[in-house]
Amino acid sequence: MAVTRTFSIIKPDATRRNITGKVTAMLEEAGLRVVASKRIHMTKDQAEGFYGVHRERPFFNDLVQFMMSGPVVVQVLEGEDAVALNRKVMGATNPANADAGTIRKELAESIEANTVHGSDSEENAAIEIAFFFKPDEIVG
Repeated sequence: MAVTRTFSIIKPDATRRNITGKVTAMLEEAGLRVVASKRIHMTKDQAEGFYGVHRERPFFNDLVQFMMSGPVVVQVLEGEDAVALNRKVMGATNPANADAGTIRKELAESIEANTVHGSDSEENAAIEIAFFFKPDEIVG
């Protein structure tokens, strides 16, 4: 397996509860390395642009409002097969269906406030990383 990169967001429900360190520790303990990280408050344009793929879905406006509701931590993670590893550590989108020991099972509040976002493919990871980071902000 090759070392690859993926994108992660620690969502407003986690920053509100001051558990960003706990989330990051779980990612690092699983073998992922944080090579870029910044705490931001998403603007409406950023939230709508980032989640634009969901624009026609009924939950789009609520998702945008949620992602603007407080600070988030955007991160670039690196590791062996980083996309798959991050998705395994995050757990199922619905915390009720997530495996024990995953971020969402242990820390998420609900399916909507599920603590983290992670890229679903290497192609999307590259797009999502470029959305929030300039190349010189990523220090591997």
